Amino acid sequence: MERQTEETIEAELTGLREQYRDLGIFGLRRIIAQRGAEEEQLASIYLLTNRLGEPIAGNLLTWPTDVETVSNRIRFSLDDPDRSGTRRYLGRSVELDQGYLLVARDIEDKLRTQALLVNAIALGSGLMLVFGVIGGFVMSRWMLTRIESINRATGQIMAGDLGRRIAVDGSGDEFDELAANLNAMLERIERLLAGMREVTDNIAHDLRTPLTRLRSRLEVALMKDIDPSSTRQLLEETAADAEGLIATFNALMNIARAEAGEQRASWELVDLGELAQDIFDLYEPLAEERDMRLALESTAGIKVAGNRQMLAQALANLIDNAIKYTPEGGRIALSVAQTREQARRIARLTVTDNGPGIPVELRGKALERFVRLEPERHTPGNGLGLSLVSAVAKLHDARLELADNNPGLRVSLVFERPVDTAPPGG
Repeated sequence: MERQTEETIEAELTGLREQYRDLGIFGLRRIIAQRGAEEEQLASIYLLTNRLGEPIAGNLLTWPTDVETVSNRIRFSLDDPDRSGTRRYLGRSVELDQGYLLVARDIEDKLRTQALLVNAIALGSGLMLVFGVIGGFVMSRWMLTRIESINRATGQIMAGDLGRRIAVDGSGDEFDELAANLNAMLERIERLLAGMREVTDNIAHDLRTPLTRLRSRLEVALMKDIDPSSTRQLLEETAADAEGLIATFNALMNIARAEAGEQRASWELVDLGELAQDIFDLYEPLAEERDMRLALESTAGIKVAGNRQMLAQALANLIDNAIKYTPEGGRIALSVAQTREQARRIARLTVTDNGPGIPVELRGKALERFVRLEPERHTPGNGLGLSLVSAVAKLHDARLELADNNPGLRVSLVFERPVDTAPPGG
């Protein structure tokens, strides 16, 4: 506001000096007298004096006293004729050849407005500071309360209460999102721990019998003299039990490697038709031995990027399960096909049989480790076949589908990756 007033004064002085050059001192006197007469409220001050400081024209009778000079500007105060107190002015004086010229403007209202603004800003800043401190304190207490709730829950979980969960207040804020993610992680950890306990129990159950047989067989052999023929039979039975133990641990290692993605380093383009033909040739004699019909229907040239050994093991597990659980005289079919789903090409590797199948409610459980749907466990095996197939499917970003074959079971590995592409880098 002061800068605007200064610019106005400077412009008016420029105009008056031009009038002085054109009209002389008498012409300037007439203009100053006219302008001074128009300013009855002294909003603007005009004063023209001679070289001795005596007034010639204007609305001020004498040169103002107590003038404060700042740069080329002056500040002074005059008694207010209408109100008690004084009014402050900002002006500028110039020296003429025959005297002095003063032009000033009333800045009292501007200064009061400035003071009002300064007070309002100070008050507003103070209130903002107070409310900011209060809001910060409330916010910090709220945040500390939420964090303390998380700390209490995690402390109880670390103390052994694995079923404890972090409270969610339903606001949908970042703390709720964090709590939901932590709860999901805790659910996953609890399921993994439960699975580990179940796996441990199953390992103990499945390995206890062969180990007990081994120990008993050896103890009996040490208690009496045995002939060479009995010794050979003993060694063959012991080797068979050891082979079963080794197969169990190999299956566990393969599942762990598949879930860890370790096999990606050896990926290649695998022709599913050739793979299916190899497995068909391997198991066809076994199927014929059990009076089963094993059929193969394959489309040539269907390739996926993957680990050939792991895919062959998964397919062999599916055929082996089908042969185990399908009654004699049954039918088993192996097929490789390429179809379209939602405008995408997919590869489908399917094994079907007409055995007892798996009830819908048990299909998820059948994919867990050491789970065998026969409580008596009369059928040879360790309950890791479908677990390995599931791990291989996840490794290759494929879907494992279990469905009814009416009668029997239909198991499919569905590869949703683009077909006939180069293998990804390990």
